[in-house]
Amino acid sequence: MSRVTLSLSGTEVLCQEEHPSLLVALEAHQVEVEYQCREGYCGSCRCRLVAGQVDWLTEPLAFISDGEILPCCCRAKGDIEIEM
Repeated sequence: MSRVTLSLSGTEVLCQEEHPSLLVALEAHQVEVEYQCREGYCGSCRCRLVAGQVDWLTEPLAFISDGEILPCCCRAKGDIEIEM
């Protein structure tokens, strides 16, 4: 289980083993996230990783800059903070 802190609101949500991705964990806690594909190639869910690390479930096909993640294709690796 990992704690995900949303830096803009200070909200904390738990990412549990049953959540296959960070996007699913956020949705399970009623956090509104823009997305289109859930496969890593549209980039709509792009956000900045402020602190911590993620494990990529699949290599993103959308362009992401250093420090950005796509919640649709990663999981929190320990506690993280994201700009959202």
